Amino acid sequence: MKKYYLLTIMALVLALMPARAAIYMVGNTPFGNWNPAGGIEMSNKGNNVYTLTVNVSGTVWFVFADGQTDDWNYFNANYRYGPNGNGSQDVIVGNTYTTQKSNNNHSYRFTGTGVDYTFTFNLTDLTFGVEEYQEPAVPNPYTLPKGDVNGDGEVTIGDVTVLIDILLGGSPNYDVLKRADVNGDKEVTIGDVTQLIDLLLGGTVPEPVKEGYDYVWDDDALPEIHLDVSLAEWNRLLTLYDANAYTTQYVMGTISFVKGGETTVVDSVGIRLKGNTSRRRPENWRGEMHQAGNTDWHHVHFGVNLRKYVDDDAHTIQGVRKLHLKWFKDDPAYVREMFCYELFRRAGVWTAIRDNYCRLWLHVEGDANEVYYGVYELLEPIDKRYLKDRKNRFGGSNGYLWKCRNGAAGLNNPNGDIWYDDDTDDRHAYTLETQTEEFDSAKVQLQAFMNQLNSFNDNDFREWIQEVTDVDLLLKTYAVNVAVGMWDDYWNNANNYYIYFNDRHLEGYKFFFIPYDYDNTLGTSLRCGNQDDAGRQNPLMWGTDGNKLISRLLKFDDFKAIYINHLKFLITEGNAMMDRSIAQARIRAWQNKIADYVNNETGEDTVIEDKPASWGNHSEYNLLKSNSDNFFTAKAASINAISQ
Repeated sequence: MKKYYLLTIMALVLALMPARAAIYMVGNTPFGNWNPAGGIEMSNKGNNVYTLTVNVSGTVWFVFADGQTDDWNYFNANYRYGPNGNGSQDVIVGNTYTTQKSNNNHSYRFTGTGVDYTFTFNLTDLTFGVEEYQEPAVPNPYTLPKGDVNGDGEVTIGDVTVLIDILLGGSPNYDVLKRADVNGDKEVTIGDVTQLIDLLLGGTVPEPVKEGYDYVWDDDALPEIHLDVSLAEWNRLLTLYDANAYTTQYVMGTISFVKGGETTVVDSVGIRLKGNTSRRRPENWRGEMHQAGNTDWHHVHFGVNLRKYVDDDAHTIQGVRKLHLKWFKDDPAYVREMFCYELFRRAGVWTAIRDNYCRLWLHVEGDANEVYYGVYELLEPIDKRYLKDRKNRFGGSNGYLWKCRNGAAGLNNPNGDIWYDDDTDDRHAYTLETQTEEFDSAKVQLQAFMNQLNSFNDNDFREWIQEVTDVDLLLKTYAVNVAVGMWDDYWNNANNYYIYFNDRHLEGYKFFFIPYDYDNTLGTSLRCGNQDDAGRQNPLMWGTDGNKLISRLLKFDDFKAIYINHLKFLITEGNAMMDRSIAQARIRAWQNKIADYVNNETGEDTVIEDKPASWGNHSEYNLLKSNSDNFFTAKAASINAISQ
């Protein structure tokens, strides 16, 4: 019944739409033969414009044909568009020619040099031309008109066709599926067909209301964040840094969140410094307190805890309690971590956090003006609220969450540096972030997990790992991790990830690996561990055998095949994942969104540049060119070189 209903709607829509001609190029090779049935149909681009891209080597002859008949005599007399004059007319690249309905045997003559050419025919004014083929720019995926399901830049009957195909079981890529949600209700249903037909008939689509996390992490917005701190509290933050550069202590301030003309002000919030190797003093130099009007500002990462000092509903932004504000220290392109986290989400790795761009200002009491810090990345913290927001998928939000870092978190030493978040500045390999009052029980569970991971024989390991985790999700997560070139990770460097046990019992839990910290990616490479080239490194030899969570899985042929299939899916052309042209379209769109705002009053990171971090060992990598040093090209080659 559903299929019949959809096909009925399709028929009704087709009845309302004007019929379009089919235009062919006919002639000798490469245009088939001299009748429409043997020619090549041109692509209908709308508005009576048709194109065809073919390789031409040497001299060829052709005419255009209206494909309303395959009878040569009838076609030749009525539906053939040819030269105005007698004989064969030469066509030159770059010129425009006027054609006409012709009942003679004259044709156009064109000489190609063995490259691709695009012929463009306009049925309205009967003109055509030819150009050397240029790789088309992929449309900005974030500015396509509402209802443009197929992504060709306009809303037509073709979009209804694609949408109905999805409802009948088609398998679209991520972008098409997202655009198929025409009415914005986060699912694709018959309602989207109805809405799309209304659009085609001149209707409009109301903007969806975004609330909560969707309000704060809104892909369509570029929110402003203003931090306001008293002079005493700011100087206390500088003093805390001077005593310990890795301080995690908060000072009190106020935050204003501005988006779409709405301003949310929350006072008495906690503000602290964040980061690892990126830790810096936010102004001047060690021992110096704030100097109004004579300040040397520096980019730093900030953490904002809206409920640090007052724990009530008023101390949130649409229910969001914490924000992580990150500057683009290792990324002149201003896009690497944005790309990676979105790629995780595109690939279906639901454990990946939300992130977005924002603009940041800071005001210290007594200063005449606030200082503009520029474009920052706004990240979702991995904490209790993160777990609660994904409770149904995790199967519970009251388990044990561990932060793993310091290049010592290889899950291979049960007697390693295991502690809990005790609100001090100490940094541990494994830090318990939730249920800290149950640290002893959490530690026993983590140690037991490590013992089993490292000591089980192969058969027992295989059975156990499938019981305690979603192996497909884990391997998909790691496929994305390797595809984006994340070398400062668990497998290679025992660093930068979270793990979560969804049950506090010693057994019967599910284990989850949570990806984290992806600025050193997409060509920012370093000689480290098993790594020398994060773009060309063999994905099967990414890390060390000592970090066994991944290395042991890949010893099994079926698990290895799952991992390889996920890798190859990511680089498949048309998948809207990491195929170069579509990846570049997303990157250009993000950069265009922020280009006017990156210049800032710190004097640092004031331009967008297509290069990796300056300290890396492969400065040749780029993201937006089409050469062999393009990261997406190099990564695809390394993945395609894998054999099962």
